[in-house]
Amino acid sequence: MSDITVSQAIDAIYASIQNDNEDLDQHIAALKEAMAREGLKEATFETARLAQPNRQGRKLMQAYFKKKGVVVGFA
Repeated sequence: MSDITVSQAIDAIYASIQNDNEDLDQHIAALKEAMAREGLKEATFETARLAQPNRQGRKLMQAYFKKKGVVVGFA
């Protein structure tokens, strides 16, 4: 993977979510690497930009990302 920033990785994840989760696991891995480089413990996503912005959608996203080793928060 190339060296991308956390914000670039999050934007790639938003795009992936809009494209039926295409390459989502690769984008999560890139986000995890970027977070490690930048020393971040949590990735913050905007609820309005999610495909399912309700509580159920947020919890599902948190659970999936947690399995991949990424802690997710929402703004």
